[in-house]
Amino acid sequence: MRPGLMMIVRRSLRQHALSTAITVTSVALASGLVMSVFSIKEQTYEAFTGGPVGFDAVLGARGSQLQLVLNSVFHLETSPGNIPWSMYQAIGRDPGVELAVPYAVGDNFQGFRIVGTTPELFTKFEYQQGRRLTPRDGGRIFDPARHEAVIGSYVAQMTGVTVGATINPYHGLQYDATRRHNDEYTVVGVLEPSNSPSDRVVWIPIEGIYRMSGHVLRGTGKATVAREGETIPDEAKEVSAVMLKLNDPQAGMYLDQTINRQGKVATLAWPIGRVMADLFGKIGWVNQVLALVAYLVVVVAAGSIVASIYNTMNERRREFAILRSLGARRSTVLSAIVLESTTITALGALCGYAVYAAILSGTVVAVRAQTGVVLDPLRFDSVLVVTPAVMVGLGALAGLIPAFKAYRTDVASNLVPAS
Repeated sequence: MRPGLMMIVRRSLRQHALSTAITVTSVALASGLVMSVFSIKEQTYEAFTGGPVGFDAVLGARGSQLQLVLNSVFHLETSPGNIPWSMYQAIGRDPGVELAVPYAVGDNFQGFRIVGTTPELFTKFEYQQGRRLTPRDGGRIFDPARHEAVIGSYVAQMTGVTVGATINPYHGLQYDATRRHNDEYTVVGVLEPSNSPSDRVVWIPIEGIYRMSGHVLRGTGKATVAREGETIPDEAKEVSAVMLKLNDPQAGMYLDQTINRQGKVATLAWPIGRVMADLFGKIGWVNQVLALVAYLVVVVAAGSIVASIYNTMNERRREFAILRSLGARRSTVLSAIVLESTTITALGALCGYAVYAAILSGTVVAVRAQTGVVLDPLRFDSVLVVTPAVMVGLGALAGLIPAFKAYRTDVASNLVPAS
């Protein structure tokens, strides 16, 4: 690249610093928005359809598979209903089931879901290969016969609760200070971060849900209240869901056929990833709208490059005429304008990474707070390379319009002194 071209470009950028800064900003916003939209789309899809769930299927009350998954896996929805304890026992004995863990829900602690379950969730379940929900040093899992709780890392972070603290559950899934239970639970463990929805959960013994003040068991069809010192009969117990780890895909196909197609009592959500993929398929139009908006911003940015350079053409005609009179070729003038637009776009594309980082960082915080799913702000996506490259190419094309105007500058008429 000839030094003269760069000198012309630098001089022009300095002379029109304000318009250059505005154009660079618009390019940065466009580039950052495009990278954010597609990166967030890819990461959220992968996180919700193939993240660290660990379980293969969910058994619950007859109804929507999506509601069942959102309620039991991501702890977002209300429970579609309960199934009898006997059904949990039966599915646990099925030869195709490796692990069955019951969940009972209906309460919260400061807005975080309280889930009653069994110790198998911590001793046998792996949310990823070789990784279990493990309490940090100084903690342990709860004793199923005591009023003890284990809390997720995000719960501890947001509430300040530590091992040894005493907490009171609140009735319902939404926090209401007036619906406080008198029952007290001692926190005996804070889980290591799993970067999964489990980080937003307070885990207590399932027996604690049954015996909590104000709770009524209806497994027998009649209201039963658990009394202190008395054993709760199995026929009175209910569970909100049963989390299943299967031995192989054939087991899932068999259970799907038996429970969903032939049965009328319960619903099996299997496989969990497919259920969430169906959800993303239904709301795919949202991603399309966001992508369209991003593309329109890119078009606006390209237009701003054209306008920024084109509007300076009148005041620069004499400059180009002088350059031509000094021996500069028409191609030199054209190249200078294209190089200027390319440089502006390249600067904007580089600044776009800052916009991308800001948007993604905010999204990471929001998604984790609402779902417990953790996105990776440092993950490399091809869009981080493709978008800036396309933006620079588009900037070069945008520069052709004012460049051709400068190319046609008449030397004689523009060297005549202004009267």
